Amino acid sequence: MSLSSVVADVVKSVGKATRVVGQALDNLGSRIEVAKHTERLIPSTRFVSFGDKSPSVARAFVAPSANVIGDVTIGSGSSVWYGATVRGDVHYVKIGERTSIGDRAVVHVAKIQGDFPTIIGDGVTVGPGAMVHAATLGDGVVVGAGAQVLDGSTVRGPAVIMPGAVVTPGTVVPAGEVWGGTPAKMVRKMEDSEAEGAVALSRETMEMAAVHAEECAKTYEELYEDEQEYQDYCERDKNYFQKFTPDQKQSVDDFLGLGAPGEIFHSNIQNPTAEGPDQDKEPDGSATREDEQFKK
Repeated sequence: MSLSSVVADVVKSVGKATRVVGQALDNLGSRIEVAKHTERLIPSTRFVSFGDKSPSVARAFVAPSANVIGDVTIGSGSSVWYGATVRGDVHYVKIGERTSIGDRAVVHVAKIQGDFPTIIGDGVTVGPGAMVHAATLGDGVVVGAGAQVLDGSTVRGPAVIMPGAVVTPGTVVPAGEVWGGTPAKMVRKMEDSEAEGAVALSRETMEMAAVHAEECAKTYEELYEDEQEYQDYCERDKNYFQKFTPDQKQSVDDFLGLGAPGEIFHSNIQNPTAEGPDQDKEPDGSATREDEQFKK
């Protein structure tokens, strides 16, 4: 037995013992407190290890409610959207760059009935609610919403699997074709505009994922500030002074260093403790006569 496996066993044992002790202390505390309260904490399942395998995600967007489990590799610019599951438990999943896994889609592997990983190439779009199970998708493939690509199947890119289609196990879909139906059959050849559209769709989804990633990464304070800004935008009359955007120059209507009318946010008027010009001091920095009398 190697040293690494011994260390891993020790860590697992210590972790299990710590959890048992923690649960015992929690039960003891709940019994002795006056107002009993059961607190249930749901741990994040965005990234979950399985056995000794953990997900490897490059600069990709994984939605807070998505699940990436086990031996999964995701390339740069890709995205796993809300409610989707990518599970590499009994085999591995490899997803290329600029690929999107749509909302509530499922990507899984097989080990019992066949031994198949799931390999998804670059610039692939897997639509909402679709399933890719132990299959291979080439570059530029589009899998429509609710479609299924099942065990051992290969879709060579670029190609289109129409919404709701079922590609049965072991099927090979040649490049440049559109397949649909249950079981899926070739419907027609792809047009040049469809191949170009698949590339554009991949690029647009990647750009949209960057926006979602920025929003999901915001702190509570940033979200509150956004809410205040939006409320101000909705309530401020269009005929009144408008707030300046960061790329606009400072207003020439500044009043005593406190900002222009209508620009009250983040100013000394709203926040007197903020740093700003000392309006109540003499030119040499000393207090005015009125201030001295007030102190007395």
